[in-house]
Amino acid sequence: MRAGGTGEEPVPDGGHGPGGGTDAGTDSGRDSAADGGAGDVPDQAYLALERELAVFLRRARASSGEMAREVHPELEPAAYGLLVRLDEAGGQRATELAGYFGVGKGTMSRQLRALEELGLIAREPDPADGRASLVRLTGEGRDRFRRVRDARRARYVRKLAGWDRAEVAELARLLHQLNTGSDGRDPGGTARP
Repeated sequence: MRAGGTGEEPVPDGGHGPGGGTDAGTDSGRDSAADGGAGDVPDQAYLALERELAVFLRRARASSGEMAREVHPELEPAAYGLLVRLDEAGGQRATELAGYFGVGKGTMSRQLRALEELGLIAREPDPADGRASLVRLTGEGRDRFRRVRDARRARYVRKLAGWDRAEVAELARLLHQLNTGSDGRDPGGTARP
């Protein structure tokens, strides 16, 4: 990151310093292969991406905590994503959920147990394999989650009111592309259409 050697945050104007020029004369600590062949100057587009993602992720974590508490005051922020997945995908095995989110079975088991104790999910036998169980939202869990989700969508609509629908769709497409990575797989490794 361009920090002028002071350890400060990157300059928000795309990497241009107070004089309006670039840092072409500074050593960024990166080789030209890592920065797209631009010599010692890091690619400003990637610096801007890093900066904006850091802000976005910080806000997303705070927002997830708020939404989790709206669903249930005792709900852990990380568990909100489980409710999203279960609402979208329906019944899932715990191992499928662990793979999708990239967490260990023990972590997933603890999160599911907490959701079950709050009455937001229930387990039922897997019709495809009687030895396994599927995790589903309860009626109460679905109602609570959807109420919060609908309020969140209304906030998105207000926040993005000045955006064209095509821009919103493009943002969703780019985020999907970022989330699936270059291999076209979802976070759990399942191929997506």
